[in-house]
Amino acid sequence: MNSGGSISGGSLPLAFLPEGAKATVSDIQGEKSIVGHLADMGFTPSARIMILKSCPPGAMLVWVKEARIALGRGMAMQILVNEIEEL
Repeated sequence: MNSGGSISGGSLPLAFLPEGAKATVSDIQGEKSIVGHLADMGFTPSARIMILKSCPPGAMLVWVKEARIALGRGMAMQILVNEIEEL
């Protein structure tokens, strides 16, 4: 993982990942209602995700728990992830 742009504990916002990147969710920030909404969509701690499409500064298409989810950048900034490095 790149250390640039990382937040404490090595996590960074989902919005910073490029297309094709894989990661695990480490935390969700924000109001209780937003955290609950994202959890309902599958963004829970330790969930594995992959960035399918990223169109900065617009929306992202993310694979999580066997589903494709479209997220705006604001919402993606509240999901903290740890990138998985491929060997």
